[in-house]
Amino acid sequence: MTEIISVRFKEGGKAYYFNPNGLNISVGEKVIIETSRGVEFGECVEGNRLIDEMELVSPLRPVVRKASQQDLAAVEENRAREKRAFTICEEKIAEHGLDMKLVDVEYNFDGSKILFFFTSEGRVDFRNLVRDLASIFHTRIELRQIGVRDEAKMLGGLGICGRPFCCTTYMDDFHPVSIKMAKTQNLSLNPTKISGTCGRLMCCLKYEQEAYEDVLSRTPKQDSLVETPEGVGEIISVQLLREKVKVKLDDDPDNPQVFPISEIRVIRNGKGKRPEGYELPDPEVLAARQAERQAARLRNTLLTPAAPATPAPEAKPKAEGETSSGGERRRRNRHRKKSSGEAKLAPAQQPQPQKQGQKSQKQAKPQAQGQKPQAEGAPEQKAKPRRKRPRRKKPQGEKTE
Repeated sequence: MTEIISVRFKEGGKAYYFNPNGLNISVGEKVIIETSRGVEFGECVEGNRLIDEMELVSPLRPVVRKASQQDLAAVEENRAREKRAFTICEEKIAEHGLDMKLVDVEYNFDGSKILFFFTSEGRVDFRNLVRDLASIFHTRIELRQIGVRDEAKMLGGLGICGRPFCCTTYMDDFHPVSIKMAKTQNLSLNPTKISGTCGRLMCCLKYEQEAYEDVLSRTPKQDSLVETPEGVGEIISVQLLREKVKVKLDDDPDNPQVFPISEIRVIRNGKGKRPEGYELPDPEVLAARQAERQAARLRNTLLTPAAPATPAPEAKPKAEGETSSGGERRRRNRHRKKSSGEAKLAPAQQPQPQKQGQKSQKQAKPQAQGQKPQAEGAPEQKAKPRRKRPRRKKPQGEKTE
């Protein structure tokens, strides 16, 4: 067994394994490490742990020491020198008229080498530029051409999802992304919608590809012939994430219906002719399947919790001397009648109090002169509607109490 630690040199960069050399290093501590480029400064992202020697590809380089305050001050000084070197290099690129874009400058920990990262569409002859930079900084100069994806990783930013770039946060390596992944996920093939800030296809297409492939393995293709609880038909569209298909039935082609994948049976996967010897299912079988589907829908409806009833708003207490308006009183009376369940009687059904000496409603009024008395058992005669008396118009200026 071999003891190792994991160290990262840049934020969001790739982590490398080193030999702790007998030191107990915890996560977050700064260390000085010997690498192929010389002595470097890094941060521990995974503490001491043991692994099998068979898992090692190459011998591990040792950790020199834990970083001290002097080492941290040297790193801050290198950051300030990098800004000055970036400005000088841009000026020299403009003097030589080179078709290249400077992206980043990185100083070695001990200051023995400076790396200049740039992007360009083609090959660039920068030999004269290297001579000028070496005469200014008096150290080893190295120019390295990178791609647009590496440029986005170094500069950082926000994607169309509103979150920081995946390559600057947790991605160690770039994975190949193809346009076939966008077709598999039924995305628009518009380059502006499926491309990232770097101009290449978005890395998130790779993350979701495995999930789409798993669903596609269980989903029939478009134009497939399937049996459904409603009958036989062809699939006209597929909803991968919902795992449902829209089917155009032979009996009712104008009203396509949506079915889950679990409720259909594939007869022919993809385009083609109907298989020879295929017979339509019996109506009884279709009716049984339809009844099972309705029962499942009913079970799902019953299992869904009902929304809680909203309580009636409480009346606010009134201050002394405050009177309620007519609209508020009417609303309050209606609320009381609805809550008590009392029905309002019609004007003809409302009981009227009788005074002493007054006859009942049956003996209300004597018959008019000339009117014949009605015989028993004869049909009742409808009374003539009473003529309404026209209202007197109020003269202008007249007040009413």
